[in-house]
Amino acid sequence: MVHFVGAGSGAKDLITVRGKELIEKADVIIYAGSLVNKELLEYRKTESEVFNSAEMTLEEVIGVIKKAESRGKTTVRLHTGDMSIYGAVKEQYDELERLGIEYDVCPGVSSFLAAAASLGIEYTLPGISQSVIITRMEGRTPVPEKEKIETFAAHNATMVIFLSAGMTKELSQRLIEGGYSYDTPCAIVYKATWEDEKKVICTVGTLSQTAEREKINKTALIIVGEIINGAYERSKLYDPSFTTGFRQGNGNG
Repeated sequence: MVHFVGAGSGAKDLITVRGKELIEKADVIIYAGSLVNKELLEYRKTESEVFNSAEMTLEEVIGVIKKAESRGKTTVRLHTGDMSIYGAVKEQYDELERLGIEYDVCPGVSSFLAAAASLGIEYTLPGISQSVIITRMEGRTPVPEKEKIETFAAHNATMVIFLSAGMTKELSQRLIEGGYSYDTPCAIVYKATWEDEKKVICTVGTLSQTAEREKINKTALIIVGEIINGAYERSKLYDPSFTTGFRQGNGNG
């Protein structure tokens, strides 16, 4: 059996209870060594085998799993954050299905959720933004033409940008070209929930200068949108004048 486990955003205690228990029981652990907090390996059995997938190809990862399966061992494939976002897991699922190897998935806390917690923000604010766009800049690997930064920027919705901290000058220009103003609030969160976490507020126009000043060029999320300002309309959910399926409003609103 193979268990894909989301390691969480960084802090050792932000893994799920289920994820921790799976690590404790695993005979073989393949972890994303470039991003996963190595303290999570402290939960493992002393005799478990550990492999760093940062140094491996897909074929090598699958080879380790096949060997473990042939010996009747349980494998944990430990991914950073939640593996459904930039986790390169579909190709692993497909290969295991082709080989007839059973697997399941334990979700994790994504860094974009941890970043919001660190900043004390809500991505969806009434009257400001009710949508969150999760995307990245194209670098060595492309993105579909219809998903360019400028295309998404035209919506002026909340945007969370992964894997782009080293390209902030171009990112800033393209966000403005797409429709955000120079003064649109922006946040950079470096290694959310890690001990060396850093967070800074700026604007789309000052994004590049801020990242350079703070010496942030990797392992950071960039959040764009008016939700960072904190201005918003009061939610209807708790408005005394608003009737819900659980509460009768007073009708004064």
